[in-house]
Amino acid sequence: MPLASTATSIDGGLYTWITELAQRSPAALDSVIRLWSDYGLVLFAVLMLASWWRSRSAADPVRTAMALCAPLVVVAGYLANDLVKSLFHEQRPCQTLHVVTVEACPALGDWSFPSNHAAIAAAAATAVWLTDRRLGAIAVPAAVLMAASRVWIGVHYPHDVLIGLMTGTLVAWLLTIAARRCAPAVTRLRDTPLRPLVAAR
Repeated sequence: MPLASTATSIDGGLYTWITELAQRSPAALDSVIRLWSDYGLVLFAVLMLASWWRSRSAADPVRTAMALCAPLVVVAGYLANDLVKSLFHEQRPCQTLHVVTVEACPALGDWSFPSNHAAIAAAAATAVWLTDRRLGAIAVPAAVLMAASRVWIGVHYPHDVLIGLMTGTLVAWLLTIAARRCAPAVTRLRDTPLRPLVAAR
């Protein structure tokens, strides 16, 4: 079975139902969701920055090590997800099903599976959650909303964002836990001119 047909058979009906619901929804709601989908990743950068800032005051080198590694963890999550994307070459559902969507359909060859936005959001949310549970309580639902928004605006099947979330979470969980081993290096940095990077005054 062609990959496009396989993807459609998995959850093409759910995708169509969601995009039709989006068409019946108020234009203002669609605009808000589209803006969040396109620019919401900025929130995760802010949360990672806040997590690092708060870790400096916690006097916990393990927590600071995880916070400092968070951006690298997110990049790794993106690269892992993009590698999977390059192996499958699944066309966007809006190209295959020809439905009316909130967002303009990406061009042919801009592959759909899995969702990079979902993977990045999940990786960032996982790194933040493991470092700072208070900020993680914001990041985790925001990652779910990011994934849902990609389906709402019509650029991904539901399974695209689900696998993206799983990929980003798995990679980030493993690497953030591994980042704890950098705690001794953080402790040593406290006695160097780089102290402001790892500790408050």
